[in-house]
Amino acid sequence: MVLNPVSIIIKKRNGKDLTRDEMKFILNSYEAGKIPEYQMAAFLMSIYFQGMRLDEIKTLTEIYIESGKRITFPKSMKTVDKHSTGGVGDKMSLILAPIVAACGGKLPMISGRALGHTGGTLDKLDSIPGFKTNFSEKEFKNIINRVGFSIISQSEELVPIDRRTYALRDVTGTVASLPLITASIMSKKIAEGTQNLVIDLKVGSGAFIKNMNTARELGEYLSKTGKSMGQRVTVVFSNMNSPLGEYIGNALEIKETIEFLKGKEIPDIYLLTKTLAVEMLLLCEKASSKNEAEDMIDEVIENGSALDHFRRFIEAQEGDPRVCEDFSLLPKSKHEIPIIAKQSGWINEVNTQDIGYALIDVGAGRKILDSKLNYAAGAYLPYKVGDCIKNKSEIGKVYCDSLEIGKNVAIKILNSYSISQTEINPQNMILEVVRDNTEFIPPQKS
Repeated sequence: MVLNPVSIIIKKRNGKDLTRDEMKFILNSYEAGKIPEYQMAAFLMSIYFQGMRLDEIKTLTEIYIESGKRITFPKSMKTVDKHSTGGVGDKMSLILAPIVAACGGKLPMISGRALGHTGGTLDKLDSIPGFKTNFSEKEFKNIINRVGFSIISQSEELVPIDRRTYALRDVTGTVASLPLITASIMSKKIAEGTQNLVIDLKVGSGAFIKNMNTARELGEYLSKTGKSMGQRVTVVFSNMNSPLGEYIGNALEIKETIEFLKGKEIPDIYLLTKTLAVEMLLLCEKASSKNEAEDMIDEVIENGSALDHFRRFIEAQEGDPRVCEDFSLLPKSKHEIPIIAKQSGWINEVNTQDIGYALIDVGAGRKILDSKLNYAAGAYLPYKVGDCIKNKSEIGKVYCDSLEIGKNVAIKILNSYSISQTEINPQNMILEVVRDNTEFIPPQKS
């Protein structure tokens, strides 16, 4: 049978299951440059609207992996990684990696760039002078052996089909497709050599997933796909109804990461760090209990070991490790524009997605695939749902190079907050934890 992309697109558009040969044909053809982007965009959109069954998702994941090389590590190393489904102010990979490495873990991490309204780990690292994320497999493994972790970009040889479709999803409105999210995440994590994986599945106004029903569906896809391919997966469902931490923006989040590793108290980051790092240490068998893991995490922060691992990581990837002591080496914006409250009350809701999109206007994210980032741009937004604010008080700042654009962004951000005249309770940071898709752990109180 002669295959052609139009018939495959129509078949999926009409809600029918695709065979391995059909998926392999259209994906390999796109990767080889034999079909145009507009047809691949149509294919992605058909998946977005019609979805995929679990066995189709597994096949899609396998084709992604088979399109390139696969990195392997000795089973005795018990490698572990964490993946976030994307949020505003999410710098958790940067914080977790040195902490878990300082506790003895080995973390091969292949990360992405900004998607839609959410930031990308690689973009944050690019704000460090000299920092490189493009390394060979041998160099990648050497850094992991020396430092305990490495964070690199996808090479042309590793999951190349996903590398191309990942970028296309961002500009075609198909980022939120659960099958595409699953195949993208799991193909990279399996191809990079991760034997154990913790998923930080974000839910709320600042996440691609807005409700727990959809989140649980994605969690099941991720867990079952990983398990079917020999990977242990724990899913942590976390709250994304407020920006994570206090800062949003590439260089600003590097600064906040370093401050946290130095011991600064940031309550929501601390709770999420503890939860994710505990699960990572249990999976890679560096801790035998939750209490032991928690003690290890606190110790490596308090004794400076986690910060030292972050410093060594920067140096190993050719960045300037002096940023850990001198923030002036990071990019700095020309203007700091205050965000002033218009009324007193309790924060009832935050449209966190709108904040993420607003900050694209000052260059903190991408409008189109080739947009140039302003690594210094971003915002300081310390207040969360349930916090009380006062009329005419400063509730945040916008960091930017254009005063006019920055003022407009400050207005957009202010309008993202809904204020109640009656007291609002703080929300739980951790919503659920599911281990191997079987064990339910109730939410923790914030």
